[in-house]
Amino acid sequence: MPDATASQEEVTRILREWSEIHLFEATFVLAAGFTLAWIIKWIVPRLAERVPDRFRLWILPWEPILRAVMLLFVAAYIIPLFIYPTPQNLLAISGALAVALGFAFKDYASSLIAGVVALYERPYRNGDWVRIDDTYGEVRSLDLRTVQIVTPDDTVVAVPHGKIWSTAIYNNNTGKRELMCVADFYLHPDHDGQLVKQKLSEVALASPYLQLHKPILVVAAEKPWGTHYRLKAYPIDGRDQFQFITDLTLRGKAMLRRIGVQPADVSMAAQVTG
Repeated sequence: MPDATASQEEVTRILREWSEIHLFEATFVLAAGFTLAWIIKWIVPRLAERVPDRFRLWILPWEPILRAVMLLFVAAYIIPLFIYPTPQNLLAISGALAVALGFAFKDYASSLIAGVVALYERPYRNGDWVRIDDTYGEVRSLDLRTVQIVTPDDTVVAVPHGKIWSTAIYNNNTGKRELMCVADFYLHPDHDGQLVKQKLSEVALASPYLQLHKPILVVAAEKPWGTHYRLKAYPIDGRDQFQFITDLTLRGKAMLRRIGVQPADVSMAAQVTG
């Protein structure tokens, strides 16, 4: 009984009397805070689409930061309405919540903590093109528990932030507009390699999607079945990557046909790999 009495006294010391709690004020601030957080989530991406492209990836990462600040402000305002805001009380409440969340919502709490870490370490930001496990696409938004990724097939995939603890995060542009694209060509080994390298570079230079201040690279590797060329270049905007790769591939094939270079022998490749 003494332990129960002590616990009851501890709760009484921390919590305010019911008559002291301004429930309407707390409800109003909570509703206003979540409404403003939703407005921020809605308006920032739309604002980013209306400014010049060079500013889009500077504006987008502010959306989760502003929402987090808003929710922290709401929590800082509401908590003192229910408890006496002394350092000891705040520490006791924080410890109790941490233990409760740790046991009851282990995975959920892990993703929430990982979301806070992601805001600081920034393994991905709004507008980045990332690969997490088998999911590849553009980061649309960072929620408290998940990162929303839009795939090239226009599918939204919610990936828990907790993945950053155990999974490699591949970020193709890390806050920049452009990202490297690669077009692959598999050619018969009997050809003039220097000529092919020159012509592939010219194909990239003539692309309307090309970012001119970035380098163009042609990498060749000899295989048992032929020669593998990789044409590497950067589009002006990462959202053009698929059109850019398609443009390089189709015009590259047409150019190789004009200079008489044959594709690799598929039957020989199958025999080698088999």
